[in-house]
Amino acid sequence: MCGLTIGISRHSETIRPCRLLAPLVFNAPHSGRIYPERFLAMTRLDHLSIRQSEDAWVDELFARAPHLGAPMLRAHFPRAYLDVDREPWELDPTMFVEPLSNRFNTTSPRVAAGLGTLTRVVAENQPIYRDRLTLDDARMRIESICHPYHAALQRLLSEAIIAFGVALLIDCHSMPHISCANDKAAPDIVLGDRHGTTCASGLVDLVETIFTSAGLRVARNRPYAGGFTTRTYGRSQHGVHALQIEISRHLYMNEVTLTKNEGFDAIRNVMERLIFSLIGLDLVALAGNQSLPEKAAAE
Repeated sequence: MCGLTIGISRHSETIRPCRLLAPLVFNAPHSGRIYPERFLAMTRLDHLSIRQSEDAWVDELFARAPHLGAPMLRAHFPRAYLDVDREPWELDPTMFVEPLSNRFNTTSPRVAAGLGTLTRVVAENQPIYRDRLTLDDARMRIESICHPYHAALQRLLSEAIIAFGVALLIDCHSMPHISCANDKAAPDIVLGDRHGTTCASGLVDLVETIFTSAGLRVARNRPYAGGFTTRTYGRSQHGVHALQIEISRHLYMNEVTLTKNEGFDAIRNVMERLIFSLIGLDLVALAGNQSLPEKAAAE
């Protein structure tokens, strides 16, 4: 019986199945929980507050993927330290000692919100740093972590394309519980396909059906349509599909203490059902067809 192959770098981990069974790649870029000591010395926040931007435990919710035949890439570093779901040089000029030149993207809505490649704030707009950073801080994180992370992700997608002629990236995230005027309308899951541009519509329909059949409320693209990763890798017209999945944190953990709650196993089982369904799907049909065959959709 063969086992998993685990490629561990200093900052991330690639977990491969013993045999690749489907053109699927799972990515957990925000569930890292190893905080560099130097970074902790730079922050004004306590250990729990600095963790509020984590997609805590999302990697564990999807951990069955390699056992079922699809690789997973997961970050060890936290989102508060570096956000690889942003452009590599999407930087906030107010965070740095030196002025930033035009080569940096300093005017995006994400930067304005304090959520660039190096984030300025965590939840509730709490500032992270005591003092301004240097550009060397940014270069070190981006060149030694961000670039290798995306190279590893591209490698997994290329392997799927070579083996199957098609690839599907599932970008795994969590979100704060969304408060609505009518709480019954608040989604449990938000699917992001950049408003229909990064993933075959029939595939998104199937994923939504799996979640709704489990009693979960699903929304599409609002308030999360997919970030840099979904936008960059999702080229559905060329057979590379990308879908972002946001899971409401209240379903599986305490949002204040970040401890798993009694719903964790149930949500993990739903994600396992999703993985199993996607692996059993004939995704090759999607290479030249934006809609799934009726039989596949029914399954």
